[in-house]
Amino acid sequence: MKIPQPEHVAAIDWLNKNTSGDISFYLIKLEAFQINGSPVAPHFSIVSEPSKVIREAGEMKEELAERHLKRLEFWRQLLEKSRLDIFSNVSPSKDYWIAAGAGKSGLSYNYVILMDSARVEFYISTPDAAKNKKIFDELYKRRPEIETDFGEELEWQRLDDKTASRVAKTVAHKGLMNVEDWSDIQSKMIDAMTRLEKAMSKHIKTIG
Repeated sequence: MKIPQPEHVAAIDWLNKNTSGDISFYLIKLEAFQINGSPVAPHFSIVSEPSKVIREAGEMKEELAERHLKRLEFWRQLLEKSRLDIFSNVSPSKDYWIAAGAGKSGLSYNYVILMDSARVEFYISTPDAAKNKKIFDELYKRRPEIETDFGEELEWQRLDDKTASRVAKTVAHKGLMNVEDWSDIQSKMIDAMTRLEKAMSKHIKTIG
């Protein structure tokens, strides 16, 4: 009799985690028993089988992989439509955001797509939290001028419990899950980013 080794168990667990839910794999140990000269009888015991935890992990991994593919396609479409120079060298990403430098270290323009919303933001994220808050406060003093140039109100998020701060605009309460609305969402994001970059660019050289 050969005893199943840890690598055998790991292989079966991997198969149960990475195959569709209607297929299951089992690792069975076969033993032979004989009692007082009786005929040899086989005995089967389960060493590894599909478990709820393994199945849920597999489903989560599959869902995450599908989400990554959707994000890649969403960003591919958006960047193909965009004519903004600052994003001309940016590639599609599997992350929920893509970023372009704003001309100073730690400052960036970000597109953000969540499952149920989409936004653009000017992100302030140097390693120095105090510096980030100072930059944010300097910009906030210029809020009337910046919002006039942007064309509407912005979301000023100092984020005192975090290192970074941001100035954002939510452009849609629909997101990655709303595939049929992607084109409209992308157009709104591009329009808002164009206006945000225009409103912020003249202040970047004089802040911080």
